[in-house]
Amino acid sequence: MTDRHHLLVYGGTFAAVGDGGDISGVRGVGSPDGLFVRDARHLSRWQLTVDGAVPEVLSPVADGDTTRCVLVPRGGRNEPPAYTLFREQAVGDGSFVESLRVTSNRPVPTTIRLAVTADADFTDQFELRSDHRTYAKTGATRSRQVLDHGVEFTYQRAEWRSITTVTADPAPDAVEETGTGARRLVWTLELDPHGTAELTLRVMARPHGDKRPLRVPRSPAALSSQLLSLEGEFVEGVAFPTGWPELAAACARGLADLASLQVPATGPDGEELRVPAAGAPWFLTLLGRDALLTSLFALPYRPRLAAATLPALAATQAAETGIDAVSQPGKIVHEVRHGELAHFGQVPYGRYYGSVDATPLFLILLGAYVEHTADPALARRLEPHARAAIGWMLDHGGLTSRGYLVYRADQGGLANQNWKDSPGAICSADGTRPAGPVMAAGAQGYAYDALRRTAWLARTVWQDETYASLLEQAAADLRDRFQQDFWMPEHSFPALALDGGGRQVDALASDAGHLLWSGLLDKEYGKLVGRRLLEPDFFSGWGVRTLASGQPAYHPLSYHRGSVWPHDNALITLGLARYGLHDEARTVAHALVDAATTTGHRLPEVLAGYGRDTHAEPVPYPHACVRESRAAATPLALLTAVGGA
Repeated sequence: MTDRHHLLVYGGTFAAVGDGGDISGVRGVGSPDGLFVRDARHLSRWQLTVDGAVPEVLSPVADGDTTRCVLVPRGGRNEPPAYTLFREQAVGDGSFVESLRVTSNRPVPTTIRLAVTADADFTDQFELRSDHRTYAKTGATRSRQVLDHGVEFTYQRAEWRSITTVTADPAPDAVEETGTGARRLVWTLELDPHGTAELTLRVMARPHGDKRPLRVPRSPAALSSQLLSLEGEFVEGVAFPTGWPELAAACARGLADLASLQVPATGPDGEELRVPAAGAPWFLTLLGRDALLTSLFALPYRPRLAAATLPALAATQAAETGIDAVSQPGKIVHEVRHGELAHFGQVPYGRYYGSVDATPLFLILLGAYVEHTADPALARRLEPHARAAIGWMLDHGGLTSRGYLVYRADQGGLANQNWKDSPGAICSADGTRPAGPVMAAGAQGYAYDALRRTAWLARTVWQDETYASLLEQAAADLRDRFQQDFWMPEHSFPALALDGGGRQVDALASDAGHLLWSGLLDKEYGKLVGRRLLEPDFFSGWGVRTLASGQPAYHPLSYHRGSVWPHDNALITLGLARYGLHDEARTVAHALVDAATTTGHRLPEVLAGYGRDTHAEPVPYPHACVRESRAAATPLALLTAVGGA
């Protein structure tokens, strides 16, 4: 995390706290702190004071599944601390638990006044982003009710109602008003000489519409035990490479992170599912592209992710055309949000379909799942959804009319709707943005693979030879067309995209590696591309840059124009191996594993593009998700691509 925040994640709940375990609620440039559930902040203030003063951090929070820190009163060298405070916190499903242990360091009885100031502002995550947008909330009210063992905060706006309940054991001696809307829970503790007192505080968040019966675990230790059990279940049985311990550690860390990133979803028949969330802090929700790629990377090791992701996305597949959500029949959802602003239509992301590539990736995963598991049941069940997805690609997607998958900038939504979805990500080498509809190279590779895999399903599972032949012909035509229209002979490299007029968008970009993964390029072209990606302007030593350096558009701290994305490199590595470039695949894999080793074997969402030749450790990207499902699954993709080499 940035801004010295430490992240705790459990399913659809996360908390970001400071070095001393506090939540300030101050809106900064980076990521906000707080307790968040279903896109809303259910704790916006959580501040500890002793005898009216904020303690000093003696041992700061360390990142992990629980936070632990040690605090003492502020003082000088000649005045040893009167007490030591040990603080431990953990999050569960819709809950937050803290244990406080205060130990006197004096040989005489001591009285301490301990207080925790709590508040819940129920702010939607979209309000906390640094985009300077404001949202009207007519008629919204907040209320507070003192309970026997704590306080309850309630937010109401029309039918929208959210609640945060704070309770303590033992009960506070008093719950005081602060003049700001926050409430202060106060205890007067009588400590024996070198005596100890313990408190436990429990927070339950009940977001609007969440009717699941939840209970707050009794302690951080109990929550930690639950999460460790879940992580162990994810890791158990995976054959890690014995000859490459660093990759083995990265795989184990990634699987453990995937365990904590599972969020609830619903299948086509209303069945309850757990699917990979995109990442924390901003995207702890179902994003189609992210969940599909994560499930693809993990498929040889944890096929259950695919078995949940596919029906969850089938259940949210668009059935009609909707302008605001960029939806069209058969299209797979890009993003699902549960927050207040999405509920009232103030942001378009309740069910948002602004992705050109989630639909072909859905078909790729379905085919790959059946191929890997040899179980055709899911393909039979989802046959109508798969056929609808093909229908979208051929019709609304543009394959029939334009020859390629096409997207148009969505006013109020995403300007770019491929994986590089920041506003300036699709550009020419000089940084110029394309005019009109965009045909992104990587999406065409996905479309090609989707057509071929669905043809295989049609022939082997659905027993529809005519449909299979039609899809195979469409794939072959797309391949021929692509190599004619996208290939830049002067660079021996494919264009990043075509603009609305069919002109090449000539930036040299990592998306070409996705074409290797999908098999769209002829063998000769593929090997040229694969070797080009390992030249110094592309390869930083920590991975392949999204944009080759030396181009005017390149920037090492740009989100998509020079940074290094682990999941992007995972696809590149799989593609290199597919085209027989095994030495190059091992080079990229070792670079990523080395990067993970410097950060506790965990890969972040994205790294800066600075080269290893000038920076001995990878430079972090300023606002990257620390827990990101595609990055967590990347070591598994590397294991698939290169084994334990």
